[in-house]
This record gives sequence, structure tokens and C-alpha cells, in this order.
Amino acid sequence: MPPKATVRTQVELPLRFADGYTTDARVFSFDGLVDSREHLAFALGDRTAPRMASGCQAVPLIRPHSECLTGDVFGSQRCDCGPQLREAVERIADVGGYLLYLRQEGRGIGLYSKLEAYALQDTGVDTYEANLALGHGEDERSYVAAAQMLHALGVSRVALLSNNPDKARQLRSCGVTVVEEIPTGVHLSAANVRYLETKARRGRHMLDLPLPGALTGQTR
Repeated sequence: MPPKATVRTQVELPLRFADGYTTDARVFSFDGLVDSREHLAFALGDRTAPRMASGCQAVPLIRPHSECLTGDVFGSQRCDCGPQLREAVERIADVGGYLLYLRQEGRGIGLYSKLEAYALQDTGVDTYEANLALGHGEDERSYVAAAQMLHALGVSRVALLSNNPDKARQLRSCGVTVVEEIPTGVHLSAANVRYLETKARRGRHMLDLPLPGALTGQTR
């Protein structure tokens, strides 16, 4: 089990996305996170976890979402991060739960290194190979802080909104019971198809992708 973290501040925050979708969130900051980064939890929808017909308490839907400045803020098409974030907020708000916004840009290697990895990808290597060429791991993200945040919020059982099996594995190793893994949509474009194919092939992400070349009319 990771060391205990505590809630530092909580504040109500109205959210409005570029497509006009709006919702309200309660945003939490924390003390005692293992990496000392400024991660945030957004509580969305009905967080009272109403009881299901069976009498069992429903578990909150949660998504640990790693920061992506280029995709989340500027709408970059090289990844699927922005659309995944937008989807997650609405789906969590519909049923109640938490979006954990984790400050670990570029699979944990940082913004500048991520841009350097993009430059390498333009020469033909894939996203994982680019990280390795820069002296980093394929994926340096940790979800220990995410587990700490959930424990600080009193959440020990979750439904996980993610295509990445490593998130479930890490959360379980930190004492969070993942009762269900729910995939996000596949946000595919001509600009990110190779990136998504690589995530499915090398990262074993749960992605139902079309045949190679379906978007461009070409095959590789």
C-alpha cells in the first residue's frame, strides 16, 4: 500500500468545453502524494453512489488521465488524448465518479521530451521506440499517486474507464479494487492511426481498430 495522502483543498468549478458541453465539478488537491506533483481529482455527477436494485452500493466510474498539453488544450490530432478527456468527463458526470488528472506529460517523460519524441517519430520510428531512443522507458507513468488520491477520497472500489490494462494492474497493486474495466471510444483520425495501432500492438491497449490503410486508402 502507498503512504497515506490527504485532501488539501476542494472547490466547485463549472466546466465548459469547446463543443458547448457544460457540467459542474468539485476539484480536489492533495498533500502527501509520492511524486509531489500537483495532480487533481475532479468529482463529477452524483458522487453519493446510490444503491443498485440488488442492494449493493454502486462503484464510482473513474479515469486516471495523464496530462497532454498538445491534445487536451490545443486539440492536437497526433494523439487521442483530447477526445478521450472530453468523453470521460461526460461519461463520468452521467453516472458519478472521478476524473484523476495526472501531471505526467508524454507518458511521464515531460513536454519537451515528448516533442523530441514526435520529431523522431517523423523519421519513421514508433512512439515507444522514440522514447527508448531518448533514453527513457517506453512508458514511465506511475499510478501510485492516483491510488493515493482515491484512498484520500474514501474510494476503494472503482469501475475503471480506460483502454490501458496497466492502469488496472497498478491500481490493484496499490490496494484499489477494480471491479470492472470499461473501454473508452476509439477516437481515430488519419493523423493518429499509426499511433493508435502502436498502442494496441505494443501497449496492448484495448482498441478495436480498422484494417491498416482504411483511413487513407493505402496499406502498410
